[in-house]
Amino acid sequence: MKRLLLVEDDRSLGATLTERLAKESFTVAWAQTLTRAEAELARQSWDLIILDLGLPDGSGFTLARKIKSGPATPIVFITALNSAENRLTGFEMGAEEFIPKPFHLKELLIRVRRVLETAPRRVVFCGAKRIDLEAMCIGHEDGRREYPASRDFRVLRLLVESAPRVVSRDEILDRAWGEDKFPSSRTVDNAVVRLRQVLEDGDGRFIRSVRGVGYQWVGDTESDRNE
Repeated sequence: MKRLLLVEDDRSLGATLTERLAKESFTVAWAQTLTRAEAELARQSWDLIILDLGLPDGSGFTLARKIKSGPATPIVFITALNSAENRLTGFEMGAEEFIPKPFHLKELLIRVRRVLETAPRRVVFCGAKRIDLEAMCIGHEDGRREYPASRDFRVLRLLVESAPRVVSRDEILDRAWGEDKFPSSRTVDNAVVRLRQVLEDGDGRFIRSVRGVGYQWVGDTESDRNE
C-alpha cells in the first residue's frame, strides 16, 4: 500500500482529500503545518508528498527543498498560488505535478496515480540479494522472498536511504520506534543482528558498525541495476 503525506492547512479540503485517498487504498498522513510535516518526514519514508505552498508557518517550497535533498520522493504541488513564477519554481525544484486550486478531485487522483506508476521502483542490492524497499522484502538468489519484521525492515530502509551518512542509534530509535515504550540502544543492535542474518552479512560488510555512534549502509544504493 502506497504511503502518501498530505500537507494542507485548509481543514475542509484536507479532511476531504484524506478520506478520499484512503478510500482509494492509500495510507495517508495529513499535516496542517510545516512543522508537523517535517515531523512526519522524520518519522518514516513516503511514496509521494502532496504539498500546498501557503502554510501557516512557512512556504511549501522550504519543505520541498528538504525533501529533494534526501532520498528521491515525488512531489505534487496543490496551491492557489499558481502564478507562472511559482509553477516554474516548483518544476525547477523537481516537482512532478503542479495543480492549481480549485481542482477536480478526480483530476488529482489521476495525476497522483500517474506519478506513482511512473516513479522508479526503489530496489537496492546486497551482493546477490535484492532488497525491495517498497514491498519490504528481500529476494534471494534462488528466488525465495523473505519478509523481515516490519520494524527491522524500517531500520534497514532508514540506513539505505541515509547512506553514506552514519545513522546514530538515537536517530534509529526515534524514527523506527518513535514513542514506543522502553526501547534502548540494545534494541537497535538486536534488529541489526537479525538483518545481518537475513542478508548473510556476518562480517558487517554491508551494514557497518561505527563504534560509539551507530550504523552505516555501505552496500549498493542504486535502483537501476539490470537483473
